[in-house]
Amino acid sequence: MLSTAMASNERKVFAHYMVCLTYGQTASDWALDISTAKAAGIDGFALNAGPNDSFGDQQLDLAYKAAEAAGFKVFVSFDMGCCGAWDINKVVRWINAYKGSTAQYKVNNVPFVSTFEGPTWADQWANVRSQTGGIYLVPDWSSLGPNGIAGQLGKIDGAFSWEAWANTPGPKTTDADRAYRSTLGSKSYMMGVAPFFYTNIADYNKNWYWGPETLWFDRWEQVLQIMPDFVQIISWNDYGESHYIGNSRESSIIPQAKRYASGIPHDGLRMVLPYYIASYKAGARVSIPNEGAVFWYRTSPKNAGNDGGTTYGPSGTTKAIDAINDVVYVMTLSNTDTSVFVTIGGNGQQFQVKKGVDIVKMPFNSRTGQVRVVMQNGKNGVGAKDIVAYPVNGNVNFNPVVGQTN
Repeated sequence: MLSTAMASNERKVFAHYMVCLTYGQTASDWALDISTAKAAGIDGFALNAGPNDSFGDQQLDLAYKAAEAAGFKVFVSFDMGCCGAWDINKVVRWINAYKGSTAQYKVNNVPFVSTFEGPTWADQWANVRSQTGGIYLVPDWSSLGPNGIAGQLGKIDGAFSWEAWANTPGPKTTDADRAYRSTLGSKSYMMGVAPFFYTNIADYNKNWYWGPETLWFDRWEQVLQIMPDFVQIISWNDYGESHYIGNSRESSIIPQAKRYASGIPHDGLRMVLPYYIASYKAGARVSIPNEGAVFWYRTSPKNAGNDGGTTYGPSGTTKAIDAINDVVYVMTLSNTDTSVFVTIGGNGQQFQVKKGVDIVKMPFNSRTGQVRVVMQNGKNGVGAKDIVAYPVNGNVNFNPVVGQTN
């Protein structure tokens, strides 16, 4: 039996957390990530877990215990897109094991459950419901799209869309979000929000980029237009796909991703979250709680070095370098009209920015050196890596460095 519709005041923001990358992770590691996420206004983690990780049970236990201690919410997102087949008994065991936890996120007093893909498993969820006493199922079956989801509405309580990037070069629109809302009707819609996407891992046959480069700004503005029931940030710690917003943890970066993710911080992306999450929950824009700027850039010109054959999209024909620009992007947050000064190697320009959230773009224009951003109010920040004329290892890195003002 499906759960009834959720209350309208339950808007929540979660971050997608890859449990498969947590081998050896400690209770203190979980506590740090949870406290960092809470400080940014995030309500909980969607714990993406696979069927065959030997450490999965141990890490889920650590995650739930850390979340309980912090007053944080979590739920399991069963990864059905890779890594083997799921035994229904394991799915039931995990749900039953954690449904009594104070950290388990619930809707209508039943555990919230999600997936990464898995539409071929759809018919088994009725059995899971009967063996667990009920669940609130909001799967990501994005491979079906909104039209395919329409044929599954009797099996789900909502849907999560992984379509957080533009499928083709150009702006990311809300067309898919609106199609999901229309299809789902009164059922819950969880909207995916991501900052970037770049992966180049030969072992997984992955080598593509998605944009646009202003996605972190665009997508949060779209959240305030769509006002979904839930938001899921993709991701907290998926370093191999370059969309991590959490604490960089070297031990969780797989070897083939180290050349483009190691030492590339994204922490500054979280600076905008208190404002956007508060506005989303209030249903209207609030005052900026922390004025300043977040900025991002690649560390070398796109035509310098080897592009690695990276395409736009997993089966795309457009070169990724044809979908990016040699630009420093600066996203400002201010309660008044103000200005921001952006420099590369000491040379740059001043931009006027409007009250609220704004974004400006400064081209490299052959400049190299340290990236620095200074707000009119004196707040300033320096990028963790300089822009250089030619990439150090000879390869274009599509994963941006992110900085923020103090």
